[in-house]
Amino acid sequence: MVSPVPPYYLPAENRYQQMQYRRSGHSGLQLPLISLGLWHNFGGVDTLENQRAMLRRAFDLGITHFDLANNYGPPPGSAEENFGRILQMDFRPFRDELIISTKAGYYMWPGPYGEWGTRKYLIASLDQSLKRMGLDYVDIFYHHRPDPNTPLEETMMALDQIVRQGKALYVGVSNYNAEQTRAAARILRELGTPLLINQVVYHMFNRWVDPDLLDTCEENGVGLIFFSPLAQGLLTNRYLNGIPEDSRAGKPNTFLRPEHVTEQNIAKIRKLNDIAQGRGQTLAQMALAWVLRHSASTSALIGTSKVSQVDDSAAAIKNLSFSADELRAIDAVLAE
Repeated sequence: MVSPVPPYYLPAENRYQQMQYRRSGHSGLQLPLISLGLWHNFGGVDTLENQRAMLRRAFDLGITHFDLANNYGPPPGSAEENFGRILQMDFRPFRDELIISTKAGYYMWPGPYGEWGTRKYLIASLDQSLKRMGLDYVDIFYHHRPDPNTPLEETMMALDQIVRQGKALYVGVSNYNAEQTRAAARILRELGTPLLINQVVYHMFNRWVDPDLLDTCEENGVGLIFFSPLAQGLLTNRYLNGIPEDSRAGKPNTFLRPEHVTEQNIAKIRKLNDIAQGRGQTLAQMALAWVLRHSASTSALIGTSKVSQVDDSAAAIKNLSFSADELRAIDAVLAE
């Protein structure tokens, strides 16, 4: 059987003309406006050739940032293992053109040292991640969630140590609110390793970052990258007529459940889709442009299950501006 992915990968020569890039906060690091996340569809239960095809297409379109975490799969760790295989097969010659990130904070192994934010856990976890991916360093290492029991100083000192050891070039936090972000940025600034970025959930149905976190990150020179900007696929044309069997809401072990696809939400999605069509965009493209409209935003982190979704998402950058009337119309639909 012939593989659907050609064996020798040469990326598109015009890839950097296909994407736009933004600096993360006050740093010099630029990220693509659209980044690819390996949270879903890159685990041990998924087809490796489809993963290769999506990563290749993403890079062909100038998507240089691939985002992972220690627990991505399923099973946990398998997304990093698969990415390591694909890196070796396709991307090793282009390592210096990539931004590879991973995280630690959620449960990975039994006992008191297998999750949260201690120095012990973070450094051990990153060492495991580097082995799984076959890397000497990652470009960005995140603390994945705030730890209510470990002093923030310890967690931030661990991130500083990781940079000084050469295991990461930059550090970030994830799921930190405005107050936590301010405190983390202050500690890291004093240590001499600035906080690069905060990765948080943000989409039209979940606007918790407005306006406190947006303002905090801008004031502290911290970038913002938004995960689940399409609300786990809800803000796409997949659910205009209910739940398809092959959709994320139709599968087990996903965060989008059938109870999220309510008649009220479907009615809103249809109206939002009408606004998107008036802009000459798909609903997904408008949803991505909507989260990227903020001056504090750095990138929108997409999750895909097929190559066509990579294409559709990347095309969002063709129309990123909104008129005041369009924003009012979107707000009116969301308020219903």
